[in-house]
Amino acid sequence: MIDAYAQASILGRAQKEKLLKVKAYQLRDHAGNKWGKVDERPYGGGPGMVLRAEPVIKAVEKIRKAKKMKVLVTSAAGKPLTNAYAKALTKHKDVIIVCGRYEGIDVRAMKALRAEEVSVGPYILTGGEVPALAIIDATARQIPGVLGKFESLEESRVASHDIYTRPEILKVKGKNYKVPKILLSGHRAKIDEWKEKKRSNPGA
Repeated sequence: MIDAYAQASILGRAQKEKLLKVKAYQLRDHAGNKWGKVDERPYGGGPGMVLRAEPVIKAVEKIRKAKKMKVLVTSAAGKPLTNAYAKALTKHKDVIIVCGRYEGIDVRAMKALRAEEVSVGPYILTGGEVPALAIIDATARQIPGVLGKFESLEESRVASHDIYTRPEILKVKGKNYKVPKILLSGHRAKIDEWKEKKRSNPGA
């Protein structure tokens, strides 16, 4: 899942240009048993299974070896992923993201690794791969050259949720949907004012 997404589109091009590198590791390789079993029932009862601490710790330690690398764990209870957080991650040469699974990871793994929990939203997913990709994508965009032109970075310019392109008049089932005249005016200051108004008040 990680490789398929990371090798496509903008991330794939960025890797070819050596602007970043994404490498996925299989946790089962560090299970410590012939079955590749990495989960166990939770102490104290409860539904589902929990990722064991040992495979997580072994995998991370093998990856980072003697290097000082930031370790993240995807978790609904973690710090929220924001553009500012993603930009801060670019200051680290290497970042390890541990994908949560099942009911979560034995908290002792997080403590032993001094890992930071990161959340992509107040909801639960079946696995940490999608959140991990969101972290990678959001962070990659902050690396100079990944998007090609700096102007492509939305937070660096005045942007709104309402955007339009050709044709000027779109006809759907007999009804005309027109591009706002202000966007056709060429008046940059007024256009930016309109965009800012739309951004702060989408329904306006």
